[in-house]
Amino acid sequence: MSIHSLSQNKLINTPLGEVRFIVENSVRKATNIPYAKAKRYELPSTVEGSTILSDSQKLSPACPQEKRPSFSEMFGVELLDLLEQSEACLNLSVTRPDNNRDSLPVMIWIHGGSFVSGAGDAPIFDPAVLVHNQNIIVVNVSYRLGLLGFLGGYNDIPPNLGYLDILEAIRWVNRNISYFGGNPDNITLFGQSAGGEAVAQMMLIEESKGLFKNVIIQSAPLGLIFDRKQMIQDMIEVAKEIPRQADIDTILTRQNEVIAAASEYGLKAAMPFGNQYGKYPFPDEEDVVRIWNERAKEVNVLIGYTKDETSFFVPHIPKLKKMADTPIVGGLLKRLIVNSTTKKVYKKGTKKFAKNCATDSNRVYIYEIIWGSKTNGFGATHTIDLPLLFGDSSLWENAKLVEGISAKELADSQMKVCALWAEFARTGSLEQKGKIEGVLNYKKL
Repeated sequence: MSIHSLSQNKLINTPLGEVRFIVENSVRKATNIPYAKAKRYELPSTVEGSTILSDSQKLSPACPQEKRPSFSEMFGVELLDLLEQSEACLNLSVTRPDNNRDSLPVMIWIHGGSFVSGAGDAPIFDPAVLVHNQNIIVVNVSYRLGLLGFLGGYNDIPPNLGYLDILEAIRWVNRNISYFGGNPDNITLFGQSAGGEAVAQMMLIEESKGLFKNVIIQSAPLGLIFDRKQMIQDMIEVAKEIPRQADIDTILTRQNEVIAAASEYGLKAAMPFGNQYGKYPFPDEEDVVRIWNERAKEVNVLIGYTKDETSFFVPHIPKLKKMADTPIVGGLLKRLIVNSTTKKVYKKGTKKFAKNCATDSNRVYIYEIIWGSKTNGFGATHTIDLPLLFGDSSLWENAKLVEGISAKELADSQMKVCALWAEFARTGSLEQKGKIEGVLNYKKL
């Protein structure tokens, strides 16, 4: 079926069956579409030979996780509002403009959350404004988290399952996005925080070659991804005592014990779940930088960070909060802590990655976001890029993250950042050097 018939019946036929769209806010959205299937701790397998009828009234479920009240306060909404939690979470949503154009650029969003929280259809990742204003398609992906997706390597549980879930989602988009009016030859991966790290890791996987043209890597903690073997082994020693068939509440409770096993590893303990190099589908750690350089020859890169990344985390780390709250010198100490940890976790690794990926046959840009509240104590903090890309000013009106920023300033800044991101997704190219006044600066390497 052509995309041109969608406006009549809001249904499209795919090789897997019918998918139903809903229309709202000038976009069409198809939700809760399975891109793969997997039982607990199994490798994901392609969905085929069955009918999928997308339930237009139901959002894609989140992988089971504990609530994070501090995040809800920062974002002004409950992170998992209206979402079910289910281990059957290998689903995605497709949002496209409410028009009859096809061969549209496609952006695949990989959400963050330290690989233990978040979901593709979380309200803070609503791409309607980005899609409508920029005439692109956005695919939001959910994947397995925590012990269900990002440890393994023990008790016959494969490692790196969450990354393999994401790979299957990218494959699904390549096979099926033309039915939604998208161009499978113009796909951009973009993700923030852990999602940004996952985007970088996709460039290492042999089977992902040819599946995307551009990547946008936002605030990826690339300073934490190496020299993790002993920490992972310590986590495994705790995890392997958890019965494979334990109920999900037990797994989530015991997951905290697994995380605690990483506590002595400094900053790496802030995001203990993640990659296991040398285990399928990843190369050995000593080959990673070389393979990134080789793969970058066929992939354009936009990568960056926010000026005050780690101010987001200081209030949630008792030792750092105590130092930051010290009378008279607390403000100076906080600034020193934020500057040093932002450099170590985000800036240094980002700059190294960008330089390594700059070749004669691709384009690499590095950016810094300087925009943020001048009154809430966080500034240009981690996740400040989310309101610049998703939702509208009404979604963020109660968010501490943007407290003190007017709705007009937010809307104006969002419009400009969305335009920049979409231009890169369309063409893989930006100006040699540029800026959005008061919001971000970027340059080509």
